[in-house]
Amino acid sequence: MSRIDRLEFLRYGALGASSLALSSFPFGGKILNFCPRAYALELASDLSTEEARYYKKLKDWVVECELCPRSCKVADRERGYCGVRENREGKYFTLVYSRPCSLNVDPIEKKPLFHFLPGTTAFSMATAGCNVNCKFCQNWDISQVRPEQTRNYYLPPEELVDLAVRYKAPTIAYTYSEPIIFYEYMYDTAKLGHTKGIRSVMISGGYIKEKPLVDLLKHLDAVKIDLKAFTEKYYKEVCHGELKPILDCLVTLKREGIWTEIVYLVVPTLNDRKDEIEAMCAWILDNLGPDVPVHFTRFHPMYLLKNLPSTPVKTLEMARRTALKEGLNFVYIGNVPGHEGENTYCPKCGKVLIKRTGFSILSNDVVSGKCKHCGKMIPGVWS
Repeated sequence: MSRIDRLEFLRYGALGASSLALSSFPFGGKILNFCPRAYALELASDLSTEEARYYKKLKDWVVECELCPRSCKVADRERGYCGVRENREGKYFTLVYSRPCSLNVDPIEKKPLFHFLPGTTAFSMATAGCNVNCKFCQNWDISQVRPEQTRNYYLPPEELVDLAVRYKAPTIAYTYSEPIIFYEYMYDTAKLGHTKGIRSVMISGGYIKEKPLVDLLKHLDAVKIDLKAFTEKYYKEVCHGELKPILDCLVTLKREGIWTEIVYLVVPTLNDRKDEIEAMCAWILDNLGPDVPVHFTRFHPMYLLKNLPSTPVKTLEMARRTALKEGLNFVYIGNVPGHEGENTYCPKCGKVLIKRTGFSILSNDVVSGKCKHCGKMIPGVWS
């Protein structure tokens, strides 16, 4: 399919941002492509040839990736673990620069970010690929494949930013798969977005080395990290990753002053023990402070874990009580629409500040960053 001009792109957009802000989205559902007729590429024949950043050249045309802790050593004509970075005669290339496979306009609450511009929308995008392999991944059909296997759109940074402006989305969200693997595309888009008044948020597993992370944070406004468990065993067996680099990432985010929220997907029998949750919350309190929002999210059978049941609501409530008892101020329950654990409460007076159901805001009593009722400052990005 040939490229179409940008006005035609907009005409084929499914819905405008204002209507999507009030829509309900299926929990655990597949991400729907935003503009199915826009900028379609020939599959497997039009990947990008943008040189990657953060790698070093070794002998015999071998390169070593320095983006994530895997430190893949990649021979000529081979790819790293993520499947989207390829060595060609001793030069390392990203194959997904300007090649998103999923585009949508989402409520910011879907990320979820509860203390970042509540009630607004985010122009959301992803490419194929990931640097871990979580057995519960809900977007496995784009994260666990190579870019030849997805329908990709040609959308360079300037056009992506322009679309966010046109759809009146104040934020671009790099999400759905793992933004770290399309680092160069995200970096350039976020940097350009700031010149147009568009903010950027990264929705990530946090499996990244410190140097590229610190460089990227100059152009990001918020980060949501999936802290998938609090044991190395879980990370190794369920995600094919490591815990320590994720904790290091969170400490770096705190040190650099970037607004951060944490999601912990509670998977029955695998990471739902009270003692593990207590240990995690104690670590968060000691290393990040009491005000980082923590979301305990309900698992639904997905991908390679279809044998497990959905998380009992009582387990999520136990996790939330545990976190509050440990001293965390903003603790949420996710994927249970209408539950009181979706609301934001003032840690001083206890009154509801932001009432939510699903991804919709019913009321917001945070005024100029303060509790409307008692005047306490509420951490977050409110304007």
